[in-house]
Amino acid sequence: MTYREAVSYIEGIPKFTKKHSLEHTKEFLGALGNPQKEQKVIHVAGTNGKGSVCVYIQEMLMAEGKQVGFFTSPHLVKINERIRLNGEPVDDETFLRVFGIVKDKIDEMGEAGFAHPSYFEFLFGMGMMVFQEIQPDYIILETGLGGRLDATNAVEEPVLTIITSISLDHVQYLGNTITAVAGEKAGIIKKGVPLIFDGSSREASEVLKKQAERKGSRCREITNHAYELREITNKYIAFSRVNAYDGNIVWKLSNCGIYQMMNASIAIASMEQMMGGSIEKAQYERWNRALAEVTWEGRMEEVLPGVYLDGAHNPGAVTAFCESVLALDKEMYREEKNRQRALPVILFSAVDDKEYEAMAEELCRKIPAKAYVVTEVCDKRRVPARKLAEIFRKYTDRPVFERADLHQAWETAAACREEQGKLYCLGSLYLAGMMKKEILAD
Repeated sequence: MTYREAVSYIEGIPKFTKKHSLEHTKEFLGALGNPQKEQKVIHVAGTNGKGSVCVYIQEMLMAEGKQVGFFTSPHLVKINERIRLNGEPVDDETFLRVFGIVKDKIDEMGEAGFAHPSYFEFLFGMGMMVFQEIQPDYIILETGLGGRLDATNAVEEPVLTIITSISLDHVQYLGNTITAVAGEKAGIIKKGVPLIFDGSSREASEVLKKQAERKGSRCREITNHAYELREITNKYIAFSRVNAYDGNIVWKLSNCGIYQMMNASIAIASMEQMMGGSIEKAQYERWNRALAEVTWEGRMEEVLPGVYLDGAHNPGAVTAFCESVLALDKEMYREEKNRQRALPVILFSAVDDKEYEAMAEELCRKIPAKAYVVTEVCDKRRVPARKLAEIFRKYTDRPVFERADLHQAWETAAACREEQGKLYCLGSLYLAGMMKKEILAD
């Protein structure tokens, strides 16, 4: 089987199987030889910010000379991105070889009546097999959906659990209240295992603290009072930590997403927990240099001068996106008569299991753009461009362009953009990935 055939097989899995119980995943891992055993696993859940926290931890661990495996989702361009070693996706040869090992075992199990693993389970099994071969110092696991029932929760003895920002998303699976969603995320908390979490939501925090207490897990809450913005530009953001022991270091991130201050603060606190004892100033400085070099695709990523991709795909993430844009362009959003800078253009798309009307309303209310361009992603769950256009027109009197074809949408958005104006693409990680391909193709 070729690499392309292997990818095609994996992408076809949703057509003939479904999500399984956690016990099913444990049986699957058992059949693979329990590759998760004896590994130092950092388990990360949350609604928004999971990927960024994982990457920040990865880079700081690497700065400490550690080998790091990282299982993440979704991928933006290539499926290999989901299984990484020291920041790099596994190569096609390794991907294909491990696919063959896992596929042969699944075929053997299928003959004994074992249900075929889901898409996510299959890739998770592959990731753990890759990491078993390499034996990295740490493995970072990012949950796919929720936490309590997520396949990654089959790992029973992590060294640290982390829960990032919690807001409403996947309400049909996780519940339609913050308390319900937090309960699902809290499912990754393990007996006696330390927890670091985003304390921005009081409702979520209460749930997480109670679960940590029940599990006898020491927890550290990071609130938005734990850091202070020092500077924000189109290229970077600088902040300091309040009441910290890092010697008043000004931390710098090569990203203009204001929400990354929280994510980086959670990652730094996680490193402090794992390293233990007194952290030397030289270590903090190494971590700062590592964070300053981090680039994470699809998170306020500048892919061309003035063109940004952001993976915001739920109301909480869109609110955080708007806060970043407003922080960058305070002068622009004063009274209309005082505006002296070009207004941005928004390119938007969404899938139908997201709260896309709430996202559209938030964008129109917070970011009075020069124009909004709506398009469709290549996924069966895509929301038709016509429907999105109708929604946007409910909340704005500014131009709304409906372009079902992504190439036409890109051309329209680029044509609307003024010389000094910015173009922001958001609404779906699928859109971020498709835009990368579109821009690279140009």
